Amino acid sequence: MDAGEEKRKRSAGRLCCLCKGNKAALKRPKTLEQICKECFYAVFEEEIHTVIVDNNLFKAGERVAIGASGGKDSTVLAYVLSKLNGQYNYGLDLFLLSVDEGITGYRDDSLETVKRNEVQYGLPLKIVSYKELYGWTMDEIVKSIGLKNNCTFCGVFRRQALDRGAALMRADKLVTGHNADDIAETVLLNLLRGDIARLGRCTQITTGEDGPIPRCKPFKYTYEKEIVIYPYDLCIYSPNAYRGFAREFIKDLEKIRPRAILDIIRSGENFRISNSTKMPEQGMCERCGYISSQKWCKACVLLDGLNRGLPKLGIGRARAP
Repeated sequence: MDAGEEKRKRSAGRLCCLCKGNKAALKRPKTLEQICKECFYAVFEEEIHTVIVDNNLFKAGERVAIGASGGKDSTVLAYVLSKLNGQYNYGLDLFLLSVDEGITGYRDDSLETVKRNEVQYGLPLKIVSYKELYGWTMDEIVKSIGLKNNCTFCGVFRRQALDRGAALMRADKLVTGHNADDIAETVLLNLLRGDIARLGRCTQITTGEDGPIPRCKPFKYTYEKEIVIYPYDLCIYSPNAYRGFAREFIKDLEKIRPRAILDIIRSGENFRISNSTKMPEQGMCERCGYISSQKWCKACVLLDGLNRGLPKLGIGRARAP
């Protein structure tokens, strides 16, 4: 083989494996394919569209709240869903829904991003805050409880705040930016905790269908590494979260086997719970009316502890009287 032919082969090897015309610009983390930017954007959006259609996530005329934190996942979700809604004529009434947890130096900046998205994408924005809903900000909660269990409070309060905000805006569905990495982490967490109830539903692309507002995850099979349009963000209170250990493990697995993320999700989907296993029954919180399997929902238990000066009430084995 002469030098010229070898050079031509090397050059051909750098071409996009999809369009065969443009130079490859990146290796897809999900498939390890060498592709150009144009093809990456095209397949990225097409895969999400396929997930939406194959799983019948939406119906024409539905009012859909997009959970918008200002981070990369929710920002990309808002952009892509808005684009696909117009491109494929889903007929959805979209709007952005944000939660202000009251974290100085973190949420302030990300909310500014959401406000820019409101203008850029032409989507209405509704912001609800912990302070108005619960009477506490996360800064105040952390001051009371410390850093050890703060994610318990934030996770419970945030989930309920999104539901309340969506209900306030009369949404039919709520979509979140949870990606494949997030779901794989959740599968591992529920396995480690032995949480059979959550393990049985954590891989579902739509949850809460028996509740007031179903939640959908259009990014269920989308790798975090491929959501590269917007910068990385990290909550200043989250490094101590238990989920962080699962996240690091997932990243280590991905380095060895890129398909490990999807493999874990598929494993979670294939788990079957024995008919003899007693599952918690869904009811309503006697205090606020929110969905709960206990007399009081978790948010009310945590809030009661904060208001009574017993911030650890509801964490671990502690319970409301």
